[in-house]
Amino acid sequence: MSFEWKHDRPRWRQVYEMIRGEILSGNRKPGERIPSVLQLNEQFGIANVTAQKVMTALRADGLIYTEPGMGSFVRDQSEEGERA
Repeated sequence: MSFEWKHDRPRWRQVYEMIRGEILSGNRKPGERIPSVLQLNEQFGIANVTAQKVMTALRADGLIYTEPGMGSFVRDQSEEGERA
């Protein structure tokens, strides 16, 4: 995948916004696995810490959930009110 970086924005934020957009637009469905930290490293050529920041932000914003040993998955956005 060819990705063109914008030099005025942090790389983690650019990757985060791309994945966030895919989730919110419905291109990534609830329960669908998202790329792992290692896959993000390979796909975008970013460091582990940068990929971890992407995952942390997606999780903090309620867009994904992580199952230890299984991976990270798109959270069903209709569950938003149920997670209080």
